[in-house]
Amino acid sequence: MVAQIHLPEAERKLEPREALAVRFAEKMASDFRTVDAAFKAELHAHFDDAEIAELGMMIGQYLALGRLLVIFGGDKLACEIYVPEI
Repeated sequence: MVAQIHLPEAERKLEPREALAVRFAEKMASDFRTVDAAFKAELHAHFDDAEIAELGMMIGQYLALGRLLVIFGGDKLACEIYVPEI
């Protein structure tokens, strides 16, 4: 499933809840301001409040870890899909 993340959203073979969680993570990573009322309503249609809070916390933790790895060079050592900058 994780190997599909690089694919366009329409080509991923994910369950609806999984696809929505990935969209949430992408929004949090790229521009959290796009988590508007409409998107929150979509989240609430598939997840309860506790699940949304847990997803948000996990997404935030992984984003922070990824940024720390980049700051300290750990991404070059630990990430199998690391692509060096050209």
